[in-house]
Amino acid sequence: MAAVALIVVQLVIRAVLAFDGYFYWDDLILVGKAGTQGLLSPSYLFDDHDGHVMPAAFLVAGAITRLAPLDWTGPAISLVVLQLLASLALLRALHVILGWRPVLLIPLTFALFTPLAVPGFAWWAAALNSLPMLAALCWVCADAVLLVRTGRQRYAATAVGVYFGGLLFFEKAAVIPFVAFAVAALLCHVRGDPAALRTVWRAGRRLWIASLLVTAGWIAVYLVVVNHQRWSFDLAMTWDLLSRSVTHGIVPGLAGGPWHWDRWAPASPWATPPPVVMALGWLVLAGVLALSLVRKRRIGLVWLTAVGYAAACQVPIYLLRSSRFTALELAQTLRYLPDLVVVLALLAAVALCAPNRSLGARWLDVSRGRTLAATGMAALFVASSLYSTTTFLASWRDNPAQLYLQHARASLAAAHADSAAPLLDQEVDPLVLQRVAYPENLASHMFALLRERPEFEPATTQLRMFDSSGHLVPARVTWVRTIAPGPMPQCGYFVQPDKPARLALDGPLLPADWTVEFNYLANSDGSMTVSLAEGPEVKVPLHPGLNRTFARVPGAGDAIVVRANTTALSLCIASGPVGFLAPA
Repeated sequence: MAAVALIVVQLVIRAVLAFDGYFYWDDLILVGKAGTQGLLSPSYLFDDHDGHVMPAAFLVAGAITRLAPLDWTGPAISLVVLQLLASLALLRALHVILGWRPVLLIPLTFALFTPLAVPGFAWWAAALNSLPMLAALCWVCADAVLLVRTGRQRYAATAVGVYFGGLLFFEKAAVIPFVAFAVAALLCHVRGDPAALRTVWRAGRRLWIASLLVTAGWIAVYLVVVNHQRWSFDLAMTWDLLSRSVTHGIVPGLAGGPWHWDRWAPASPWATPPPVVMALGWLVLAGVLALSLVRKRRIGLVWLTAVGYAAACQVPIYLLRSSRFTALELAQTLRYLPDLVVVLALLAAVALCAPNRSLGARWLDVSRGRTLAATGMAALFVASSLYSTTTFLASWRDNPAQLYLQHARASLAAAHADSAAPLLDQEVDPLVLQRVAYPENLASHMFALLRERPEFEPATTQLRMFDSSGHLVPARVTWVRTIAPGPMPQCGYFVQPDKPARLALDGPLLPADWTVEFNYLANSDGSMTVSLAEGPEVKVPLHPGLNRTFARVPGAGDAIVVRANTTALSLCIASGPVGFLAPA
């Protein structure tokens, strides 16, 4: 009952985190992809998402997004549900290792409340990777222990199936069979089996061989999908990042730290623990190490495995992310540590199964004093962790995307009701999503699934743009370049289907998405095709009479080529600006 109560309390805390959060960065990339691609298309499911292969995460995100576009309720509910599954799977694994013993509450409390797992939960895109992986990790470890203990092969079948499911959400789940083997072998070792490795291999041979085959297949898929040029071999930077994650993340987290977070929008929060919590973390680590070695036998390998995994779970990430320009604050975001939290909890459970030393440390035997001391330490840890979680939430709420998207949805609905004029596509504010995320930073991608909005077209007669707060406002074209006056008096440039025109500019344009203002006189309805000297063609609708239209013309060059598409269409084009959108 105490374990269930702890999980309920954790879910309440995580629900507050989830529902007080909002879409952030990669979340909006997932939204844009779901709105512009087929949910079951290979190009969508197996997209190289910043080095990740995550078809199941894409599928879940796409389904939730299409049910309620840009509504945070669905993602928040999914966070809580996935956390519940991960917590229950952890409880099962701890029960399989320890049984229903009170000491089970020690690793469970650490895993449920440590702030080390909070950043990876609050960010929806990260949680869609890590939470299913954590659930799979715990389930497979429990099945591996049961397989070795009972010999029932059904545990091998379920473990392989769950492992494959974890891989579909996150390629990092490839560590699961290795962790499961280590947990099962260490459990045999601490219980006195001199041939623990041989015992675990023989008892679980079907599981290990099947898992290795699945892993090899998934590695092949990963190598096909992912751009390998993103890998770095800057070992010095990788070491600096790993060291920073230990001193400013893992160690303070053992004492419920970091207590304080910094943030420069649009970056995610990073831990900035004060010296006191860093010292407390080292004190806790030294105390737990000393007590465990004094109390338990045969746990040296358990400690070495914990240290090894703390490095192994991060080094590949830093090799993928690091360069000489990488900020060390990357290691302080803590979003790469949720699996370490679970592995530490499982290893702690294994260590608690080790036999007590026969001499000394009698004061650690079961007693009322030991119970009170353990309860008091746990309460202090939870209080410290809750404080860190509260300060994280205060920083996480500082999300410029929330007001921007709320204003944009309202403005788009009002524009849709007010006019049938389309919108020119444009980039959203860089504090919401920057150009490195192109094309998902385009409004046509981010708002693709909204029903109440104008259409996004390459040309419009009513020029509007999103301001920095997300409101649609009247816009104008800045005069970066000018269409030079045409050669024909009272006309400018004369265009007919058999007479294209070359509109000279007063200077060259570098490659960009330019907006062009066309002031024209046409004799009938029709359309023209325009393009820069270096760029794709854009079709622009025309209306009879003296009119003005605006077109988004990507490319570069020193002239715009115009061709009339409609039979018997004649038009004159006057001078006008070429540039970017700015509020009118």
